[in-house]
Amino acid sequence: MKSGGRRRGRPKSFAGLKPGGTIQALDRALDVLTALAGGGGMTLSELATQLDQSAATMYRVLTTLERRVFVEMSADRQEWYVGAEAYRLGSAFLRRTNVVERSRPVMRMLMQETGETSNLGIEKDGNVLFISQVETHESIRAFFPPGTLSPLHASGIGKALLSAYDDAQLGRLFRDKALERFTDKTIVSLAKLQEDIKRAREQGFALDDEERKAGMRCVASPVLNNHGEAVAGLSISGPAHRLTDAHVVKFGGLVRQAATEVSRALGAT
Repeated sequence: MKSGGRRRGRPKSFAGLKPGGTIQALDRALDVLTALAGGGGMTLSELATQLDQSAATMYRVLTTLERRVFVEMSADRQEWYVGAEAYRLGSAFLRRTNVVERSRPVMRMLMQETGETSNLGIEKDGNVLFISQVETHESIRAFFPPGTLSPLHASGIGKALLSAYDDAQLGRLFRDKALERFTDKTIVSLAKLQEDIKRAREQGFALDDEERKAGMRCVASPVLNNHGEAVAGLSISGPAHRLTDAHVVKFGGLVRQAATEVSRALGAT
């Protein structure tokens, strides 16, 4: 290697690494941060007991983290808490977290596994706003280009988003709003909509059964953020002759798993 050149790959020496390739001191520090993040303040002895470490070892870790403001101590209670620097780094993750960016790989996988178009939508002024799509290669397909609006009550994604509402919230949302009919299957009764939403909660996915467009079905699940709020809906949609009842059950499970994967990427537990 030339002088001044850039080293690439692994270093020749692994001094300081535990078996398995991790740094023991760093592991301990991260264990401390994880423990402190799990609840309220903890004393030195409580941390040492929980992590099965000596008080002296825990004190060295805590004072090192304290110098970098990753933890702080309450002088009056002698308890340790997560510090401002840990929050700042966590906020950096949230700033780069984007539901479209996080969803694209999952949407492509979903399209490949089901053979149907995958969609992503958010709630906008009482409608679903479609913001991303991965199209199927089939000649007959559902098409909701980004920017398309669809009413909440007649959309798989809309009903997935509504599944995060309780009956009282649904009542307030549609109190002064008539449920517009688009096909013979459109739900236009609030009571029936509430039944449909309850079913969506129980099975983990919602179904648009030719309610917006005759001959088209859509299966959708909610995407949650780190606060547990439904911030988007993920779906697959296609013609009813391909999305049979058996396919709805099978694909519903796949859509639910996909939405869970995106939710975890957004910080949901």
